[in-house]
Order: sequence, then C-alpha cells, then structure tokens
Amino acid sequence: MLKDFFGKKRKYATVPNEQSKLDIPEGLMKKCDNCHKIYYRKEMNKNLNVCPNCDYHHPLSAWDRIHSLVDEGTFTEWDSGLTSANPLEFPGYEGKIAKDREKTGLNESVVCGKASIGNQSTALAAMDSGFRMGSVGSAAGEKIARAIEQANEESLPFIIFTASGGARMQEGVLSLMQMAKTSVAVKRFSEAGQLMISVMTHPTTGGVSASFASIGDYNFAEPGALIGFAGRRVIEQTINEELPDDFQTAEFLYNHGQLDSIIHRHDMTSTLETLLLMHQKGGEQT
Repeated sequence: MLKDFFGKKRKYATVPNEQSKLDIPEGLMKKCDNCHKIYYRKEMNKNLNVCPNCDYHHPLSAWDRIHSLVDEGTFTEWDSGLTSANPLEFPGYEGKIAKDREKTGLNESVVCGKASIGNQSTALAAMDSGFRMGSVGSAAGEKIARAIEQANEESLPFIIFTASGGARMQEGVLSLMQMAKTSVAVKRFSEAGQLMISVMTHPTTGGVSASFASIGDYNFAEPGALIGFAGRRVIEQTINEELPDDFQTAEFLYNHGQLDSIIHRHDMTSTLETLLLMHQKGGEQT
C-alpha cells in the first residue's frame, strides 16, 4: 500500500567536468562514499545528500533532516539545553563532548520538538550521527522520553529518525537504562492510542535498534541503512556460520518482515504527510 504514496519527481546534482574540478577550491566538492563519483557539494546538499549516480543515502545532520521535512518556520525545539554530564568521571569524556558540540552545533545527539508537516502538527525527533556517533546517553534518552511524553500530553503523533551506534559506553549502565526508559514511554504512548512512526537511517545499531527504534506503529528505513544489534563478526563467531552479504541491511530486514517499508529520502515528506492525514483524529480515516 505504501508504494502508492511515492511519486515525487526527483532532482539530481550536476557532475563537474575534469577541468572544472581543477579550478574549484577544496571543500566545494563531495565524493560519494559508495561509487566515488565527485559532485558539487552545494548541489549534493540540494539533493538531500543522495548520490545521483548510485542513489547512496549519505548521512543528514539533525537540522538538515528537520528542515527537509517540516513546513517552513514551524519547528519549535524542546529541551535544547539538556546536556550530558560525566557521571562515571570517564577520562576525556567531557573534552570529546565539547568537541562534538563545536563540530555539530548541537548540545546532544538528538534534536526534539514540534512542527507541522503538510499543515499537520506532529512531534519530531532527529538523531545526529555526527555527535558521538549518535550514541544515547542519559541526556539523549531523557530528551527522547520527554518528547514522547509531551507528544502524549498534546495528543500529537511522534516521528523519530534514528541514526546511532547504540548506547554511550562512557556512561555505562546509565546509558543502557535509556533503552528501558524510552521503551516504557513508547508503551504508554501506544496505550493512549497515539501514533508513532520510526524511520531508521544509516546506521541504527546497538541498544537503539533494540529499543525505541523498532517499536513504532510504522517501522521504516532509508535504502541501504545498516540496522542491527550486535556486529556482524560477533554474530558469525557466535553461531559459527557465515552470514549473507546483505545481512543487517534495510533490504534484508524488509524481506524478512522486520520493516513495513523502505522509503527513499525524496519520498519521505509525502509519505509522512499521507500517514498523518490517514491517522488524523476526528477525521474520516482515524
């Protein structure tokens, strides 16, 4: 059914010729991580960081993700000042957090808030793999749980885009506790009859894949996303078997019934608009 939602005309980036490549200052071009073709960075950004040659979905920052989805000027951030501490006094942790804040302009690995998509209000969370590889510590888990609870209070749908290496090792068991905290928040949200949409992007692994990322009413993924709990080598050594080449990809999970659909980044907004409309409370399609 969801394939009928797709159909946006896609825009493609321009491939510079060899002479122009020599004339362009460093930093103005981007090489695809998959096919290694080179494009103008500005035009790749306009193409939502999707390679026009091989369709590889490069990571999007949390703010680029949000701006690509929501109606202009409608996003209001929640809990922007909530930040990580160093509860275990892990050596060098505070310095790494400070560097990631400077690099990304974020206080944490997830941005949460409220916005409109297609003139329909929703709560929204976007994780950023550029901040500690999108890992979830006490602050990130708290932000996600609070966003779900706030969505419940306001009777809003909740949409989350995950991109994470899992629990943040520098916070030990406190980071692992976020799996339970966020999952309980989702359970209460579901029992209240609210809608949750989870979109897993590359990569979604570890404790994130084993908790809130996988328990939405709709579980989607972007093409080619790595999704899984333990690493490939760990699993192969444990079961003493070689795994398929596409193991832990979005396509493998979809083919084995673990995802509802794989959605191209260019089709994401229209798909979300349709789902929000279908589940609009008080409408004909509740």
